[in-house]
Amino acid sequence: MIHLEPVTLERNGVRLEPMALGHVPALEAAAADGELWKLWFTTVPEPGGMTKYVEDALKGQAAGHMLPWVVRDLASGDLVGSTRYHDIIAVTDRVEIGYTWYRASRQRTHVNTTCKLMLLAHGFDTLGCKVVGLRTDNFNFRSQRAIEALGAKKDGVIRHHHPRRDGTVRDTVMYSILAGEWPDVRRHLELRLARNRD
Repeated sequence: MIHLEPVTLERNGVRLEPMALGHVPALEAAAADGELWKLWFTTVPEPGGMTKYVEDALKGQAAGHMLPWVVRDLASGDLVGSTRYHDIIAVTDRVEIGYTWYRASRQRTHVNTTCKLMLLAHGFDTLGCKVVGLRTDNFNFRSQRAIEALGAKKDGVIRHHHPRRDGTVRDTVMYSILAGEWPDVRRHLELRLARNRD
């Protein structure tokens, strides 16, 4: 059975740091780059909502079903986004990666691939996960393409699954990577990073 503790992960000039309330101002600044809260199919909080966002993440961590990080660009020192493990089911050695967002200026760079590689490596190699899941809104086509580009397999769609911030209810597209698939996924992501470092 997996056991999760807050941990700092670092690779390719990107650091994942355990989320804390002290990160709120820098996260607000990151979310303002591109006004990410205007994307109705994401989980980025509106201005003034970041404190609750972080508090909820830390409550999830205390309850044992979340492990949240902030994403720091080491060259600039700036926080550029957030990600986390969620829907952790320790007894079946399963975590999901989600609640992921990056400031607009850092999207379509090596940051997302680097973060996913660190989170997958920690999940499979350190924690001993048997499966790592990912999910996204059925209208978040960019996220679906990014997840599929990682090498994750589409499990299916859960219809009328989860409320959005605007009160509508989304269909959720579910993906996963099994432990046996991880070596090939790792090779793919490492090659992608080697080719596309910016």
